[in-house]
Amino acid sequence: MTPSLTILVTGATDGLGLALAEHLAADGASLILHGRNQAKLDRVADRFTARGASRPRTVTADLADLDQVRRMAAGIRASTDRLDVLVNNAGIGGGRPDGRTRRTSADGHELRFAVNHLAGFLLTLELLPLLRASAPARIVNVASIGQHPLDFGNLMLEHDYDGFRAYGQSKLAQIASGFELAARLPAGEATVNSLHPATYMPTKIVLAETGYSIDTLEDGVTATCRLVTDPALAGITGRFYDRTREARAHSQAYDTEDRLRLWRASLELTRGESPL
Repeated sequence: MTPSLTILVTGATDGLGLALAEHLAADGASLILHGRNQAKLDRVADRFTARGASRPRTVTADLADLDQVRRMAAGIRASTDRLDVLVNNAGIGGGRPDGRTRRTSADGHELRFAVNHLAGFLLTLELLPLLRASAPARIVNVASIGQHPLDFGNLMLEHDYDGFRAYGQSKLAQIASGFELAARLPAGEATVNSLHPATYMPTKIVLAETGYSIDTLEDGVTATCRLVTDPALAGITGRFYDRTREARAHSQAYDTEDRLRLWRASLELTRGESPL
């Protein structure tokens, strides 16, 4: 891997995000790590320097608050003149430790849709000029094979709420919006791909909900790192991967009308502006 790559990883204080960051740091990447808690980020940065890696830059934001997402993006734009890779990894699951009942974000949106989709959607748009200026850049969305179709008449799940439905809907939105962005963005400027990194890795979210794991964190790191750095994927965009294998997402992700409807709804909900 080229040591000069500048990579932003969201949700980097534990689980897959932390394991991925450690792997990238060992390969010499210049890292920007996101978390909600500065003390945790400081401890992670200390671990990296203790192992002889370069100290990563850190940024904080609660992704349930879109104003904080905007401020984080502005801080990143002000602190660096390039960003080679954005890894949208941060998210919450369908059950514990965040609960199964319907909750809302600081902006009044259904919480799982807000954190898993809208925050990454807005962050990507806010950082897109920087990514395009660093061409060829990559955008990697850590999604899931657990997807649920979007009901545009009940997008915020005010009726018939279920945490796992909310999670699956947010992950499909993440993938579908990635497909839409890939269709709008020249692959020579930035590629956009999504993946299911592994099944039931031993992360805080998985262990709190199920109490057991299936795949390892190393499995997830391998699959995600492939999309981040593999030269064979240069110029490959608009794809969904199940671990390291290209796969089909839910059929709705390929419906161009529904993708455009989601894109417009996401812009409205985030008060964002499309640069494309």
